[in-house]
Amino acid sequence: MVAGELVQEHLRADAGAPDDITVGRKSPELEGAVEPTYGAEPTLRAGETDTERTPEPEKEKEVPADEREAMLPNGGGAEAEEKRLEIRLSWRRFAVLAVFSLYSLVNAYQWIQYSIIANVFTQFYGVTYDKVDWLSIVYMVAYVPLIFPATWLLDRKGLRLTALLGAGLNCAGAWLKCASASPERFGVTVTAQVVCSVAQVFILGLPSRIASVWFGPREVSTACATAVLGNQLGTAIGFMLPPVLVPNTKNNTELMAHNISIMFYGTAAVSTCLFILTVIVIKDRPSLPPSHAQAVLPDSPPEDYSYKRSIVNLIKNKAFVLLLITYGIMTGSFYSVSTLLSQMITACYENQELNAGRIGLTLVVAGMVGSVLCGLWLDHTKTYKMTTLIVYTLSFLGMVVFTFTLDLNNIYLVFFTAGVLGFFMTGYLPLGFEFAVEITYPESEGTSSGLLNAFAQIFGIIFTLIQGKLTSVYSPLVGNLFLCVWIFLGVLLTALIKSELKRHNVNMGANGNHLHALPTDCSGEKSNGVKLEPSFSFSHETSL
Repeated sequence: MVAGELVQEHLRADAGAPDDITVGRKSPELEGAVEPTYGAEPTLRAGETDTERTPEPEKEKEVPADEREAMLPNGGGAEAEEKRLEIRLSWRRFAVLAVFSLYSLVNAYQWIQYSIIANVFTQFYGVTYDKVDWLSIVYMVAYVPLIFPATWLLDRKGLRLTALLGAGLNCAGAWLKCASASPERFGVTVTAQVVCSVAQVFILGLPSRIASVWFGPREVSTACATAVLGNQLGTAIGFMLPPVLVPNTKNNTELMAHNISIMFYGTAAVSTCLFILTVIVIKDRPSLPPSHAQAVLPDSPPEDYSYKRSIVNLIKNKAFVLLLITYGIMTGSFYSVSTLLSQMITACYENQELNAGRIGLTLVVAGMVGSVLCGLWLDHTKTYKMTTLIVYTLSFLGMVVFTFTLDLNNIYLVFFTAGVLGFFMTGYLPLGFEFAVEITYPESEGTSSGLLNAFAQIFGIIFTLIQGKLTSVYSPLVGNLFLCVWIFLGVLLTALIKSELKRHNVNMGANGNHLHALPTDCSGEKSNGVKLEPSFSFSHETSL
């Protein structure tokens, strides 16, 4: 059956007439009927079952538009129950998004809270700068090996369990830090940061899953950007709050320990409240799907679902592989700049620890604005590749300007250039998530997002170590030029990505009554337990 074809059923008194077209389950009264075909408009009137169906006169009757919905099998095989693609948005989606964004915020805050006052912690614990840098790098190191079991868990056990693990481990790490506010307990604070880094594995891959499962097609990109925004806001608070709570009180270790304790206990209290809210609010999915793209997917993984096959499908997708590399370069550069920002500022401007935190705040807050605007733009235009390429190019230009204006002895100019850099560099993060979901649909959003973040962590570790070495041995200028070269390479690779908006086209096809799913015994393009009609055309990126 060609996708997009609308078939009007003709029910005649003689059931064996050659022009009969039977849609739905095979009725006992119609022996020898053809196998059911899903995707034609429904043939049952309101309140009528297939066994109660009565013949109509030979005259054709127009089926109401709202009944021209695709019918899907609830299980597999010809005898499966049919169900209408009923779509509805749940008000609970806003609470789910808010709770996730808040505990993601706290996790990001705990990532950067050491690096932004690295000079304080080196004095307090009596360690070198590279050891304090590793308190940030451990987030990236832990993510890479753990992302595969974490995304498997998300695919098999659902959103709720993954969210509970993220919020719970984040809370446990925060309380463990409270026991580390003593100069001889650097090992305890390292252990606590490792726990928080494990929590991050169950957090970073959720924005696109929450957006797809809970939000409609006209708000999905904005929802994803908002979920990512929570993590960015946590980084911003991590830049701003620690320098205020823990000022550099030289030669007064007791006061320093007191200030650090206040910071740690406050974080633990907030983390506990958010864990409780996570238990109450977050569910796997709403009772009814929010979009046709979600409705055509099974509520749970099919019996023949294979996580390994899903990974293989993604790796074979050339566009996604290019996006993995480009996303890793951009996000890894952001991680490196965020981790080393305090060292860069203090190397060029003496006694400016507080302004270093404010510059970091400016960088991330500007990026939050960029994220929201990019999400709104994507929902309005669906121009994923064009928007990604433009933002990537402007991020490169912002990095070049930031590099050559950092040491001009004008701290206010650094505020401005950091804001421009953050607007585009941080604003790119939700673009990568949503672009990946579009070109890999119907593969799991958690798997694609997890791989994106894994590459981001790998590039982040490499860039932070190399840029940190270049900055300390030579100058911040050399370290930043190193990032400029890589970001320029990312621009070139982004231009090569082939854009097929698969999820968007499924939603558009459903709205035009062109969408239908096939039974498992029909031929089609198999995507790990989900079959798509082979004649369904995935067009390239829509124009403005």
